[in-house]
Amino acid sequence: MVTAAYGTWKSPITSDLIVSSSIRLGGIRLDAGDIYWGELRPTEGGRTVVVRQGLTGQPVDLIPAPLNARSRVHEYGGGAYWIDRGELFFVNFMDQRLYRQRSGESAEPITPEVAWRYADGIVDRARNRIICVREDHTQSDREAVNTIVAIALNSQEQTVLVSGSDFYSTPRLSGDGTRLVWLSWNHPNMPWDGTELWVAEVAEDGSLGTAQKVAGSDRESIFQPEWSPEGTLYFISDATGWWNLYRWRDEQAEPLYPIEAEFGQPQWIFRMSTYGVESERSLICTYQQDGVQHLARFDLVERSLTEMSTPYATVSGLQVGPGFAAFIGGSPTQPSALVRLDLATGEIMELRRASTLTIDPGYLSEPEVITFPTEQGLDAYGIYYPPKNKDYTAPLLELPPLLVKTHGGPTAATSANFNPGIQYWTSRGIAVLDVNYGGSTGYGRAYRERLRGNWGVVDINDAVNGAKYLVAQGKADPERLVIDGGSAGGYTTLSALTFRDVFKAGASYFGVSDIAALARDTHKFESRYFEGLVGPYPERQDLYEARSPINHVDQLSCPVIFLQGDEDKIVPPSQADRMVDALREKGIPVAYLLFEGEQHGFRKAENMKRALEAELSFYAQVFGFELADAIEPVEIQ
Repeated sequence: MVTAAYGTWKSPITSDLIVSSSIRLGGIRLDAGDIYWGELRPTEGGRTVVVRQGLTGQPVDLIPAPLNARSRVHEYGGGAYWIDRGELFFVNFMDQRLYRQRSGESAEPITPEVAWRYADGIVDRARNRIICVREDHTQSDREAVNTIVAIALNSQEQTVLVSGSDFYSTPRLSGDGTRLVWLSWNHPNMPWDGTELWVAEVAEDGSLGTAQKVAGSDRESIFQPEWSPEGTLYFISDATGWWNLYRWRDEQAEPLYPIEAEFGQPQWIFRMSTYGVESERSLICTYQQDGVQHLARFDLVERSLTEMSTPYATVSGLQVGPGFAAFIGGSPTQPSALVRLDLATGEIMELRRASTLTIDPGYLSEPEVITFPTEQGLDAYGIYYPPKNKDYTAPLLELPPLLVKTHGGPTAATSANFNPGIQYWTSRGIAVLDVNYGGSTGYGRAYRERLRGNWGVVDINDAVNGAKYLVAQGKADPERLVIDGGSAGGYTTLSALTFRDVFKAGASYFGVSDIAALARDTHKFESRYFEGLVGPYPERQDLYEARSPINHVDQLSCPVIFLQGDEDKIVPPSQADRMVDALREKGIPVAYLLFEGEQHGFRKAENMKRALEAELSFYAQVFGFELADAIEPVEIQ
């Protein structure tokens, strides 16, 4: 082994390797035994392709370039396509129109060129129509209007079925087509704060009868209502403080298995799924408990939960068909895979991997889930990745730099899934701490609500205390602590750099610097989100100003790199522009990369590569270590 300073190790995990061999898998659907999914392909300009795979044969792309199955409802989208009897219906990103594609034919638009967006649809065959969520942007002087609509397939006429609430999701027909359920919620709630589950009879002419509320409130979050083939309604509720399984029967909602575990997730996008009906006797489900995810069969008669053994540490996008389940399985050291699981035999078939990367385990850092002390005598959580490269060892007594990563949301969570972007750092001799700060999901409602009114306080404290914990453990150099994050994680990053003196540099990916401006200017879905995170605006403008890094640049005295998309509608470029200008004026070292054609989150291979390399180049210049890679240096002003 070669003895070399941390950060200077040469790694086979290059940015080219990461972006050229990686796709993002999601949106699993089942139809007649076939499995469908979406592939976000960075090498094709970041477009999402719908792919079909039967039990035999090869995967088949269903939509040609430049079509791109991606919805902009709520800006985050999800639920951009659905399948029925082999027919594909999808939202095309460029025009947000809904398209219909029959087998062997070209896709044709079935909605007009109007400023309407669509998501989360189903096919009502009995009435020859689509039922889906529609977001109306035709009135530029007012907030978008969300409804549930029916779109006739013979005339393309649209009829509003449900209206009056600020938001809707998950319209689902019972198997016999006689009942429709849906979720709704209103400002200032986000769907993980409080939603309502409604059901209504569907008349022969397609109209709805009087709606009945099944469950939910301003302080109860409902997730994934689902009908069984026999007409039983299941859903997930956090009425107990944990997202648990429920069943609606005899006009009553009953908890099926109260447990301190999370069967649900925050509904940032449409069509999320954590369980499916196997039969009238059992469900297949995933849940998280004590930071560990499980796949299990739930016996509805015995009310028992039986673990199902797989080689995967995480399971997402679960769908259940006759005799099989499909999901995306992840592990700490292997790329995620789209999996078909035979429910009778337990046989696993991997249909598609998110990456063709094959990396020698000698270069892979294995994650360690840690619990560390934070403010007010509480604990917080994180995932620690030590530096690892089989070809190198560090000089005696040298401690590694530590990169603390703060996830977006902020109501979200990170996991120990294989992440080549993290291994990029650890294989070069830089330790990583991925923090699940207070406010993260997976630990119950009480942990999630630690951030209520405390965004810019609790998250910063936990990021700082996580770094201090590793320093105290002798696992990080206190003089080379850095932090990065995207979106809300970018806000935590900028706040930690501004209001604390622990980190020596940082990287903001489309991060928030002015939360007051975001409260005034952001899109409808998140326009009142900040009331729960900070306080009502403008009534508590003082809090917004006090917690916005842009107002306190005088307290920031370390180098920062900003990476931003020029078409970002969620966190517009002006947020980065103002911060960069202020740092330049103050004379603090700053780098700024503005990527053309990128929105909220980078999707193009060349931009993903440049961003990763630029961040590495930035830290190398700040701390004065030589890189083993011949990469284009980022300009620091």
